[in-house]
Amino acid sequence: MSYFTTRKMFLTPSFELNVEEEEKLLKFLLFLENSNVSSIINKYIENNKGKGGRPNVNYYNLFATIIYGFTFGRDTLRDLEDSCLYDLRYIFLMEQTKVSYSTFSHFINKVIVPNEKEIFSLLNLQIKKELNINFDDAFIDGTKFEANANKYKFVWKPITFHKKISLTFFDLLKSNNLCQSYRFEEFVSSKTVSSSITELSINKDLYTQKQYDNLLKALTSILLKVLEYEEKERICGPDRNSYYKTDHDATAMALKTDYYSGLGSRMHAAYNTQILVIKGIVFSYYVSQSRSDFTDFIPILDDFYKNYNIYPKNVCADAGYGSLYNYEYLNKNNIGNYVKHQSWEGNVSGSFPDCYRLNEDDTITCLNNKIGYPVTLENRHPKKAKAIFYRVDDCIDCPFKSYCMKYTKNIDVDNKIFEVIPIFMKHKQQAEKNLLSVKGIEMRVNRSVQVEGVFGNEKQNRGYTRIRRRGLSKSSTEMMLVILGLNIKKLFNFYSTNKFPKFWTPPENLISQEFKKPSAKRLSKKGTRIHNKQYKQA
Repeated sequence: MSYFTTRKMFLTPSFELNVEEEEKLLKFLLFLENSNVSSIINKYIENNKGKGGRPNVNYYNLFATIIYGFTFGRDTLRDLEDSCLYDLRYIFLMEQTKVSYSTFSHFINKVIVPNEKEIFSLLNLQIKKELNINFDDAFIDGTKFEANANKYKFVWKPITFHKKISLTFFDLLKSNNLCQSYRFEEFVSSKTVSSSITELSINKDLYTQKQYDNLLKALTSILLKVLEYEEKERICGPDRNSYYKTDHDATAMALKTDYYSGLGSRMHAAYNTQILVIKGIVFSYYVSQSRSDFTDFIPILDDFYKNYNIYPKNVCADAGYGSLYNYEYLNKNNIGNYVKHQSWEGNVSGSFPDCYRLNEDDTITCLNNKIGYPVTLENRHPKKAKAIFYRVDDCIDCPFKSYCMKYTKNIDVDNKIFEVIPIFMKHKQQAEKNLLSVKGIEMRVNRSVQVEGVFGNEKQNRGYTRIRRRGLSKSSTEMMLVILGLNIKKLFNFYSTNKFPKFWTPPENLISQEFKKPSAKRLSKKGTRIHNKQYKQA
């Protein structure tokens, strides 16, 4: 049965659609038909049968109009409403039905928001089929979009204040002999404060009226404050330190531009958006409240696997994702590791290299080619999980000594102790090997073209820099519609040119890259400068 492609011919000869535009619309509707996205709409219609009310607008037309609008820049509901009145393309899609912005909003909230991932994957699978895309090389990157919230109405997580008032509370109990049945809590709960007020009322006879009134007033004031702090902490959750009064899901983040004044203020209400791109098409996205990227690496790959039941063969990402957990995830799922780490640029240029390399026999080699061996130190334990100590001897005459010991207070020693995470170093060095290869060079070049090109197109060409909806789920749906619009527009470009966009391929004579040899003299000066700055007060 056809849901999108069966249409009434209604336009008079004086208002005929351009042949090219009509052909484009019919291709678009056929694309929706073949994607089987109608099954989601059918399910919603079936679940809402017999509820009465006014006759419904054609849901298939509504869906087609919304997707078409986000594809060609009509990404506000007011614009869609106006377009259905004056734009022949949208009049054609709605079959001359007048639709208000509230109807679009109701449809998005009731149908698209609960099924956003399924809709996204169904339409992308159809794009994959038509463009014959394989899931070999994937590229991940993230950016932050301003939220629809007043940047001046922010709330910090009251950790410090909660600790202070906890100390005040227990000092008050101790000084008034009410602490016998209470254990000290770093963050006192409202339940504990309420219990103390109840106990005070039971033991009212032990105090004078003035003492009782003063104590009750103090405890009541503490209770109100604790209730306020608990509510703020509940909204923030365990992983955030701030929220905004006009959008509780938005988080304070550092952005490059300022929507309000253009002054580049360092704090904004924002959401972090991650995308996974293959052949210029965004196949997965993830909207989060995290201020850094590395915690969103695994969720977006999990989302990709959930939607397509497969992992990409290779993944390339910048240094913001280079953590031990992300490397272990790639290794566990047999995904090619082309993810940079924090010291990548310093190693490549030789300007700030790692002080050691891990060898295959689980020893290390320092910058001066001396071998370091695992050691056990008394009264000292590694600060990081899975870390062990290595010691390199004969450091007195080492030309790299000042650089190697830049964070060591006393450099007049004959050895250097390194705290090493062997498994992390293995993954880092494997990633470096992959990135320096010809395939790695190709991946790095195409990453900057493909994934950053998507954000550039979205922000610069389409002017989409700020999320209009509020709340994490609705913001995620809006981002899905925007990204889906970009994907479908690329499909339309393929329809018009019959050519798939070409990406950079390495020439046949290209050879693997190597790290630049570090200069001992330059690193020594840099190490001395850092050491003096670090310990100038001492």
